[in-house]
Amino acid sequence: MKQRDIFIAFFRSSMLGYGGDVLAIANTLPGPIATKMAGYIGFRIGGVPGMLNAVFATILPTIILMIILLSTLIQFKDLKWVQGMTKAVVPVVAVMLTVLTWEFVQSSVKGLKWFFTTLHILVALVLIEFFGIHPGFVIGALLVIAFVKPTNTSVKRNKQKGLSI
Repeated sequence: MKQRDIFIAFFRSSMLGYGGDVLAIANTLPGPIATKMAGYIGFRIGGVPGMLNAVFATILPTIILMIILLSTLIQFKDLKWVQGMTKAVVPVVAVMLTVLTWEFVQSSVKGLKWFFTTLHILVALVLIEFFGIHPGFVIGALLVIAFVKPTNTSVKRNKQKGLSI
């Protein structure tokens, strides 16, 4: 009963969250806030199965709508206006990715400064483009390095305690 209630609650909120204006359309994919809230609340109510259930219920409406949208688009893909529409989306996505990339760079510079940010960008570029390593592995390696590498605050804390690294 509890798992079914979790599923229905998050499925319903995700279905009703699908709006008609431009902002709602942009937010139809499950965002970090919705999925994190669903995961947290589902975990608190039903443990790991509740978490998985709530997250699945949150993303299921989007999956269904994307299948319907893409199925419809495939049926009309040979029409000129559909081809024009899909071609028009490419530059918009390129601009959005450029803006997102610049925001990531600015955020990275705050923590790593320009030298290390540039170094990370160049190393990632070489690994992905020239060695053909999947971006997920590069990101995973950087996350492991960031997790294992001591931060300045932990180094200062250990020096205050008399510990050395």
